[in-house]
Amino acid sequence: MTPRKPHPSSFDLTNVEWTISRHSGGGGNCVRVAVVDGYVLLGDSQNPDREPQVFTPAEAKAWLLGAKDGDFDFLLKL
Repeated sequence: MTPRKPHPSSFDLTNVEWTISRHSGGGGNCVRVAVVDGYVLLGDSQNPDREPQVFTPAEAKAWLLGAKDGDFDFLLKL
């Protein structure tokens, strides 16, 4: 059985250093990412008080490799 991921509220996000894409243009239109306690957190830069999504390293890696392989290129057309 796969262990449950922690709820986003269980993380102390006070001093988290978020990373955003250089392609965001600095207008707050970006997803931000951080690693906390071994989990990958994705947050909304326009709504920084909203709880982030929590992913395991394996989940994040699968998505990132898929993006690099072009699996999500359809999003570039939005």
